Amino acid sequence: MTLYLGIDGGGTGCRAAVADGSGRILGEGRAGPANIASDVMGARDNILAATREALTLATGSDEGLPQLIAGLGLAGANAAGAAGALQAALPFARLRIETDAIAAVKGALGDRDGIVAAIGTGSVFASQRAGAIRQIGGWGLVLGDEGRGARLGRSLLAAALGAVDGFRPMTPLLRAILDEHGGMEGVIAFSMAARPVDFAVLAPRILASDDPAACAVMDEAVADVAASVAVLQDGPPLLVTFIGGLGAAYAERLAGRWVIVPPLGSALDGALMLAREAA
Repeated sequence: MTLYLGIDGGGTGCRAAVADGSGRILGEGRAGPANIASDVMGARDNILAATREALTLATGSDEGLPQLIAGLGLAGANAAGAAGALQAALPFARLRIETDAIAAVKGALGDRDGIVAAIGTGSVFASQRAGAIRQIGGWGLVLGDEGRGARLGRSLLAAALGAVDGFRPMTPLLRAILDEHGGMEGVIAFSMAARPVDFAVLAPRILASDDPAACAVMDEAVADVAASVAVLQDGPPLLVTFIGGLGAAYAERLAGRWVIVPPLGSALDGALMLAREAA
């Protein structure tokens, strides 16, 4: 029996699903981050750990890795050389590696036209028109990822330092952030070693706060997300689907701007579609 593997991997973790030819999921697994732009070999290890868990649940053993036909939707797959390096390090019979945005679009939209805004620890935006997918964003914490949780956290920490310097008012939230990190020096030290997921820890706190600094960070992020969606609305109006851990928060804030609809499926469903296309 041919088995298909779908992998949905991002900066926070990765999910694996093993399915049969009819699309029925037989087993699922989870492991740590799988951003192949920042850590190809670490991503490989987590992909294999999640796959072994899913395969064991599906078949009772993890010995069938070399027979799997795999579709992988991964953060960082658009970084030069990353997909090739990962492909060479995986044991699967056949595989197709795409960005997490491609997998998200396929899972969320199926065959219909629309726009997907995938916003979690990272963010990426893509449209589908008549089967053609256009992706924008997804450039990582340093160069992009509008609205992402990591960028929210980074912006709040930057605002705290700006308040210390007198560029903006010191608010209760900014004071609390400084105190929790041991002052300005502690914030700087944290930023030097922090991964995207470490910055993203602050995102739920920002979403839940009515502190002026949190509101300013969110207003800027909502404007960035709206601008990204608007760029993809470059023809007849498209439906918009928000997914990811922060997707619902942006959908609520942008309600009425476009027709917003729930996704048909997940990025993991999209990765299984990639696997079937690789067969």
